[in-house]
Amino acid sequence: MKKIIVFFAMFLIICSVMPNMTIADTTHEGHGQTQMPAMTTKGHTGHTGTFEHTMIEKNIRAEFQIMSLASMNMKDPNGATHHVMVKLFHDSANHPIKDAVGKVKVIEPNGNEQINSLKNYNGIYAANFKFIEKGKYGVICLINIDGKKHLFKFWYHHG
Repeated sequence: MKKIIVFFAMFLIICSVMPNMTIADTTHEGHGQTQMPAMTTKGHTGHTGTFEHTMIEKNIRAEFQIMSLASMNMKDPNGATHHVMVKLFHDSANHPIKDAVGKVKVIEPNGNEQINSLKNYNGIYAANFKFIEKGKYGVICLINIDGKKHLFKFWYHHG
């Protein structure tokens, strides 16, 4: 009988604590990964100058980063100035997607377009672009995962 009472008391304690969990409580110990809520986060530039933007479309989470090649101590032989990178995850399971194909189109403030195929760097997809003019750039990313197309669009402010 004591075991049943102790079990019931533990059950009540666990149930009372779980609704108070925050996103910080969902970090996988040792992996440093945090489960993202199902939403689109507004793009922001961190203290390192890296622009970050997260979106979810058809249960695929895309985590974008845009950074200058100079900040990465890199140069592009074709004159590109910035690196557009995306990491893909199955949102419900938080598993990385390592086999996808895609392209990114960047629409410059003056209306000109640049299109590059994403290169797969072991599950991190990236392409380089020229961001010369200051202003808002449209970023459109089309990804094919297991025969299904996923479209992500957002604005990047350069300058």
